[in-house]
Amino acid sequence: MLSRLLCVSANALKGSGHLGAGLIQASRCLHTSSQTLAPVPPLPETGGKVRLGFVPEELFQFLYPKTGVTGPYMLGTGLLIYLLSKEIYIINHETIAGLSLLSVIVYGVKKYGKDVAAFADRLNEEKLAAAHLAKDTAITDVTEAIEEEKLEQWRTEGNSVQFDAKRNNVIMLLETNYRERLHMVTNEVKRRLDYQIALQALHSRLEKEHMVNWVEKSVVSSISPQQEKESIAKCIADLKALAKTTRAQAMA
Repeated sequence: MLSRLLCVSANALKGSGHLGAGLIQASRCLHTSSQTLAPVPPLPETGGKVRLGFVPEELFQFLYPKTGVTGPYMLGTGLLIYLLSKEIYIINHETIAGLSLLSVIVYGVKKYGKDVAAFADRLNEEKLAAAHLAKDTAITDVTEAIEEEKLEQWRTEGNSVQFDAKRNNVIMLLETNYRERLHMVTNEVKRRLDYQIALQALHSRLEKEHMVNWVEKSVVSSISPQQEKESIAKCIADLKALAKTTRAQAMA
């Protein structure tokens, strides 16, 4: 029942600034279903406006449409009179001590509140600066890691090109070895064919020389001594006649 009341009050005060945000935050602690986990306004870093030192301005704004301008003051005064008249709250020495302590607190707040607030703000700024520095450092590290990862991915993509180049080099080496072996086989076959041609030419030359020698021997063996003498005498006579003719032509 109390949680339902808080939800109704929070929905009514949703547009009433910091007080509404606080009540909505309290209602979220009691209701954790998926329907109540709606986005809420962020909590303020500084306090809102107050009246009489401790009464929130949002309470006056909330009561103005129903009670008017004097409604909040009359509500507070009537509530105080009701507590005193019904002796719900009794004034005693503790009340005097509480008022004295409250006066000291108010004086301390008025006297040193700004300095303490400035010191707290400075501490808060230092913490925020340290947090931002840590965040920026983390962002820088993550950015550098992303760039390194992109560089490694680019290098990995380049490995395929490198592998293709190496594969082409291996193919070219295999082709070169194949052609060298083919050229070696061609030269070896040509050398053997040249040897066979030279061998056949040698056989033909020897056969010709043998045939010429055989023919010469046959012709020489067929000439008789008488025919040889006659042939020599005829040759000498021809040489003498040729010498006379050459001498006559020289003298003429």
